[in-house]
Amino acid sequence: MKSIKLKFLKWVLRTLAIWTIKKYQPGVIGITGSVGKTSTKEAILAVMRSIRRVRAASGNFNNEIGLPLTILGDYDRVGGFGFWCKVVATSILRLMFSVIYPEILILEYAADRPGDIKYLLEIVKPQISVVTAIGDIPVHVEYYSGPDAVAREKSRLVETLPTIGFAVLNYDDEAVFDMKERTRANVVTYGYGDGAQVRITNFENRSENRRPLGITFKVEHGSNFVPVRMEGVFGKTQGYAAAAAAAVGLSFGMNLVRVAEALGYYQAPAHRMKMIPGVKGSYVIDDSYNASPLSMRAAIETIKSLRATRRIGVLGDMLEIGKYTVEAHEMIGRLAAKVFDVVVTVGARAKFIAEAAHKAGLPKKNIHSYETADEAKLAVQDLIKKGDMVLVKASHGIQLDKIVEEIQQI
Repeated sequence: MKSIKLKFLKWVLRTLAIWTIKKYQPGVIGITGSVGKTSTKEAILAVMRSIRRVRAASGNFNNEIGLPLTILGDYDRVGGFGFWCKVVATSILRLMFSVIYPEILILEYAADRPGDIKYLLEIVKPQISVVTAIGDIPVHVEYYSGPDAVAREKSRLVETLPTIGFAVLNYDDEAVFDMKERTRANVVTYGYGDGAQVRITNFENRSENRRPLGITFKVEHGSNFVPVRMEGVFGKTQGYAAAAAAAVGLSFGMNLVRVAEALGYYQAPAHRMKMIPGVKGSYVIDDSYNASPLSMRAAIETIKSLRATRRIGVLGDMLEIGKYTVEAHEMIGRLAAKVFDVVVTVGARAKFIAEAAHKAGLPKKNIHSYETADEAKLAVQDLIKKGDMVLVKASHGIQLDKIVEEIQQI
């Protein structure tokens, strides 16, 4: 019975969303990728809201429920029966009577399973598609035949673009860059590589007296460039988000100066490479929302670039990577041994991180393993000393946000 009700709800939301798009005909910017979708969405929102009336997906509203819900209204969470009755009634009224509707929708297109993006594209096709990164071992690859199949599913977002549309592609990710062959739209590339049309240069994770501040870089396009400063966020992934947003802004006719000004208002989403003050005078890089091998490597490299008395890695399971599980966790363990003074692992799979870190030279006394976040949170708090830099990262299901709550300065 529950399954029947869910199918009916999906059908209702899908139908209402399709009719809402037909009535109001907003421009649509679609975002997909294995990592960085939400940060990129927020960066694009910061840029686009300076020139248009915009609505962006809240939280993780990127599936067959969340995407149509974003089309239907500015909701930040779902509720019970009464909530859904209100959504349906309000949506019908908006179809019957015209209201002020966003000029631009910024939507995330998830591809947790094969066919997901095809389903979402049947609701609404974007005019601008942004693809962030796939990586060698993408998240959700467990449900596909391999990384190439993940890339093919995500490439649907650029294949359906009109000829006057824009495919905004990550130049530095080979699987994403190759999607230029799958679209008839205008292609705009972004990244750190020399050939990127919108290029990030002079990137730096800034700190002062071992206190992390944020990032600075230049955005280059053609012969023009502007400096950008973003406070309280770290890592090259945030640079990618800014570059993608700049590419979108340029496609709307904005100049780089205006893009840079808009990016100054960017706020990193919660639990995504966001620095927060920690207990005992420590600094916590909260990246606990999700994890894949690609994003885990990027986060560790970021910590490596920041000065600290000690570096502590609180690292949990990377889920939904199937047959790559052991290999990926061991790879992260070897990298962690080179960067962290202390490693705390959380979850059954993360024990492979601990074992590999020890084999790579990290003393056993500096490695601590726990089954759950609840077991680990007080132990992590006890480990922390003044001046420590703590990275907290794992897949969302491991609930490392509980550890962040425990070790943040209140």
